[in-house]
Amino acid sequence: MRHFDLCVIGSGSGNSIIDDQFGDQQVALVDAGARFGGTCLNAGCIPTKMYVHPADLAASVDHARQLGVGLSLGAVDWPAMRDRVFGRIDPISAGGEAWRRDSPNVTLYREAAQFTGPKQLLIGDETITADTIVLAAGSRPQLPQLPGLDDPGVAERVHTSDDIMRLDALPRSLVIIGGGFVAAEFAHVFASFGTEVTLLQRSEVLLRNEDADIAQAFTDQLAQRVNVRLKQSVVGLERTERGTVMVESVDPDGIHYDFETERVLIARGRVPNSDLLDLPATGVATHPDGLVVVDDHQQTSVKGIFALGDICSPSQLKHVANHEARVVQHNLLHPRRMRSADHRFIPHAVFSDPQVASVGLTEQQAEQSGRPFVTATQRYGDVAYGWAMEDDAHFVKLIADPRSKKLLGAHLLGPQAATMIQPLIQAMSFDLDVPSMARGQYWIHPALTEVVENALLALKL
Repeated sequence: MRHFDLCVIGSGSGNSIIDDQFGDQQVALVDAGARFGGTCLNAGCIPTKMYVHPADLAASVDHARQLGVGLSLGAVDWPAMRDRVFGRIDPISAGGEAWRRDSPNVTLYREAAQFTGPKQLLIGDETITADTIVLAAGSRPQLPQLPGLDDPGVAERVHTSDDIMRLDALPRSLVIIGGGFVAAEFAHVFASFGTEVTLLQRSEVLLRNEDADIAQAFTDQLAQRVNVRLKQSVVGLERTERGTVMVESVDPDGIHYDFETERVLIARGRVPNSDLLDLPATGVATHPDGLVVVDDHQQTSVKGIFALGDICSPSQLKHVANHEARVVQHNLLHPRRMRSADHRFIPHAVFSDPQVASVGLTEQQAEQSGRPFVTATQRYGDVAYGWAMEDDAHFVKLIADPRSKKLLGAHLLGPQAATMIQPLIQAMSFDLDVPSMARGQYWIHPALTEVVENALLALKL
């Protein structure tokens, strides 16, 4: 039985922990994934945005026409886009794996691991132990139990975010099951390239965890480009004689609907991979949803076993996993001076059309908290650059505490939302009050950021 000083399970953010500071330790790195490097690199943040950018260009045709510019969308070369994306990503994945194999103090295991005892793992047919273990095994797409999915003719046309981007050809039609950020981004991508997209969502809006005003506006605007069907529960899939898939759904009134499609994308969220590790064998506790229980130091219920990223974080965001990896690395190296993870102001963005970005409390959460708050909404079209864009649909919504004059939440819907929210994240993180932020710096005129400035000034503090 081989013993290691440190074992890291997962080659995404967990892999970043192992640097020269661990050069005097024997380290096991375990990852059974088809591709080395984790979800973000291979099937998440990076490849999706490499599709979103050309989708943004393709979707600009209609807006350009409104401004007097006669653009047209010609042929969409899906194979060329796919090869550009993965022709860059796959070599990075392969290179990272090769580099780790050559690391003198790192043993790379490309097989599944399961706990068989306290800090003891079975990997393939080999059992190892380690003084310290980091759980960074990530998450996977959630697959519902739907009648028809066991039919191979159906299954070959049903995809998740793990494989939809590697299709050989652009589908003529696509049904997306789900209404969160994965569904929203892929709806934008495929609709922009000319695919007939139908989106089936169980709730009354898309992006239902966003501020209600943002969620409703996003739903209304995406519905102008995509066949959005709300309050639909998918009850089965069936192969047709034409080789397509019939997706059956039912609404709250019991009315059934059929949607015929060439491909299906299931985008119903992600589940942590904790259930694949047999954590009870080593005593690590999990929440009912499978997320690993951690303290402020990212340590689990077992001393010497840490966790980070999607396996323990409800946020399921790469920037959160990276932050937690830095915290875990410090705590491994300095066990007597441990740092706490800072989860106060976690931002997120949805790279669809329109783009969405958010940090802090929604108005609904502020109401539930019982604390006093004020809100202000500023439309893009009311500042110079937004006026030049003839933008009449997008806005910034801010929520603040009138006593402390600090921001409680910020929510943006519109072009470059993910970029324009950053000064608001900074203000919240560094405890800057609204008046200081609004008037304590220059705001470039006529940059689009003036919509943020005016939203701050509009808060009745």
